Amino acid sequence: MSKFNKKTDDEILSNAQSGNNNQVEIAIKEYRHYVEAVASRYSNSPLEREDIIQEGMIGLLAAIKSYNTGKGASFKTYANICIDNSIQTALRKFNRQKDIPLQNVVEYQEEELPLQSGFDSAEDIVIAQESVSMLTKVLQDNLSNFENEVLRLHIVGCSYNEIAFRLSKTPKAIDNALQRVRRKLSGISL
Repeated sequence: MSKFNKKTDDEILSNAQSGNNNQVEIAIKEYRHYVEAVASRYSNSPLEREDIIQEGMIGLLAAIKSYNTGKGASFKTYANICIDNSIQTALRKFNRQKDIPLQNVVEYQEEELPLQSGFDSAEDIVIAQESVSMLTKVLQDNLSNFENEVLRLHIVGCSYNEIAFRLSKTPKAIDNALQRVRRKLSGISL
């Protein structure tokens, strides 16, 4: 640590790893600027700066708890790697579509279409409702339950891997199902 010599630095880390919370706080205060330096490299990320710093602090705490002086790397090097890994993990979680809850999946079904949804008249609404009704019937008549589920999840933007995970199938089975859906629907005229 910059204010301490190497011996004091190792003592603080050793005491922190032994459960001395005061030493953990000293180490966190001393290395916070490293967290901020690593976090500044992610200025264009979708996460807020404070969230990135918080994730970096989690990485710093992990580094303090798991650092081994016998491995040859300095604590600064080890902490930078832990901080960076923690931030990158948070960014991957944020960007992953897998975390979309199943209740957010919108099923296609017949619904009343409100007048303010871009339709000019009640006649347009009735025509749109009839079209939705016809499409729903065509899908129910021509696709299996599995194909309907795959199509629903695909329509809302789920990836092949996510659909496979949710339906306990392989990505290849999902790809095959979507190919069948395309083939079946291309031969249908409304």
